[in-house]
Amino acid sequence: MELKSNTPNGPLTEQWDDYRAHLKLVNPANKRKYNVIVVGTGLAGASAAATLAELGYNVSAFTYHDSARRAHSIAAQGGINAAKNYQNDGDSIFRLFYDTIKGGDFRARESNVYRLAQVSTSIIDQCVAQGVPFAREYGGYLSNRSFGGAQVSRTFYARGQTGQQLLIGAYQALMRQVGLGKVKLHNKQEMMDLIVVDGHARGIVSRDMVTGKIESFMADAVVLATGGYGNVFYLSTNAKNCNVTATYRAHKRGALFANPCYTQIHPTCIPQSGDYQSKLTLMSESLRNDGRIWVPLKKGDTRPPDQIPEAERDYYLERKYPSFGNLSPRDIASRAAKEACDDGRGVGPSGLGVYLDFADAISRLGKDVIADRYGNLFEMYERITGEDPYSVPMRIYPAVHYTMGGLWVDYDLMSNVPGLFVLGEANFSDHGANRLGASALMQGLADGYFVIPYTLGGYFAGGKLDSVSSDAPEAKAAVREAEEKVKLMLSINGKRSPTSFHRELGAIMWDKCGMSRNEKGLTEALTRIPELREFWKNVVIPGSGAELNQSLELGLRVADFLEFGELMCYDALHRNESCGGHFREEYQTEDGEAKRNDDEFCYAAAWEYTGVGSKPTLHKEPLEFENVQLATRSYK
Repeated sequence: MELKSNTPNGPLTEQWDDYRAHLKLVNPANKRKYNVIVVGTGLAGASAAATLAELGYNVSAFTYHDSARRAHSIAAQGGINAAKNYQNDGDSIFRLFYDTIKGGDFRARESNVYRLAQVSTSIIDQCVAQGVPFAREYGGYLSNRSFGGAQVSRTFYARGQTGQQLLIGAYQALMRQVGLGKVKLHNKQEMMDLIVVDGHARGIVSRDMVTGKIESFMADAVVLATGGYGNVFYLSTNAKNCNVTATYRAHKRGALFANPCYTQIHPTCIPQSGDYQSKLTLMSESLRNDGRIWVPLKKGDTRPPDQIPEAERDYYLERKYPSFGNLSPRDIASRAAKEACDDGRGVGPSGLGVYLDFADAISRLGKDVIADRYGNLFEMYERITGEDPYSVPMRIYPAVHYTMGGLWVDYDLMSNVPGLFVLGEANFSDHGANRLGASALMQGLADGYFVIPYTLGGYFAGGKLDSVSSDAPEAKAAVREAEEKVKLMLSINGKRSPTSFHRELGAIMWDKCGMSRNEKGLTEALTRIPELREFWKNVVIPGSGAELNQSLELGLRVADFLEFGELMCYDALHRNESCGGHFREEYQTEDGEAKRNDDEFCYAAAWEYTGVGSKPTLHKEPLEFENVQLATRSYK
């Protein structure tokens, strides 16, 4: 299978403008004839649904939440990047493009990343017009702060609740279209399958999570904006409901899954406190602007932090990466924390923690300034840990956060299945092997507000689509398969809960395919994960399928994680190099940094589903770098 990126010809800086100038259009009267399904109502989904409806398309939006406002985008804290150069510190579209390519360890497609940098500036204008309350300087100008992997201040923020404020803006735009009748919002609905007719995505199968009714919904195109798969590890910073089901079911219908082994470990999370925990809590990367990260120089030093003098502290990021210091990229900062803890210098009860210390910043700027910048984050930390970060350092440790892999898409954000578009974290396109902080919100809104309105229109204008209905054989078959899967799961009546299987899978994934991987561990994982197919003989789901049944919801999602975990390990095992968040222990420099192999692995790995228990088929999209030079990443 040849993977065509469909990148426009011409200079990189002109491709997006040239693309739009020569795009085939659908006239306003004809837009009313097209129906679009959008699955997911986070930043990417809500902005896409609102914008497409504003253009005149008939949109059906699906969310498993009771309100679109509960999407996990609301949890983002630190900010959103944009190349506005308000600080007059040397930022530009090209610099944001370069930082993103470099931050992703040269494993992303140049054309998509440059477009992202281009439209980033428009996102801020759009959100300000919607009333998003970004922080401002004394004179009224929008404020910026720094984030990891950059030497300029380009991150716009609303204290520590940027995602919430941005989602409210997208939500109000969505609900305006709901009120006008252009968007039909389906709450408490979970996508169970993709319907493919004559090779084109033409609808979905969805289950009403309250009544249990399973039915098909048909359209002319399907847009997936369903987020990432970090919960395959069980413990992550993701909300508990986040899952891989929508994208994985599309994968089983023919959509290629690209780079699934690229998962991001976030360096500033509250350490796990016990086996009882069901998720982890993220502390915003923005804290690294003013907090200094350190561990004791001496192994096994259990003194309270205020009793460890400066001379006996190791500010290891400042020591190892002086040019970027505490704002080193996430993958590098995470591995450095693990290295310090593995050396016996970790802090806290478990020894799996490092200090994030604000004493210097409070002394220099005053407590009020720090409270103004991070007050709600400090309050959240104190509520969870019982410790006051104004007076004692925070304790942090890396945890699974964002996933860079996703369904393969071309320049139009369309998968290899025509008519299936994939936005935001659900696709693989922009972040390579490591996402820079504050770029997730940027990509979600870029895709929804400024990319999909053009590319979807180009798809519709490119050829006539025959009308299809729920009576199509493909739709009936997909509904029947979903009903049979639910019936089978309810009939097993075994002895183990879905959560017990999920915990076991998560432990395998974290140990063998987590912050670092090696051939031996990945091979073991590919032996142990199939053993968890005992799930289909021993899981117990109480209740019925004709009511609100959260155990059933979880069971269906865990079943997909059990299969998807294998795909991740296959991808990690085949990639004999280290890059970004994919750190293979066999491939590292003398300094312990990631060692890429550009000669053999400079490509996107897109996997084709071949059946449960079968090794997937690999397809490659070569990555060409004409505007940046392939180089070993250095933040020193």
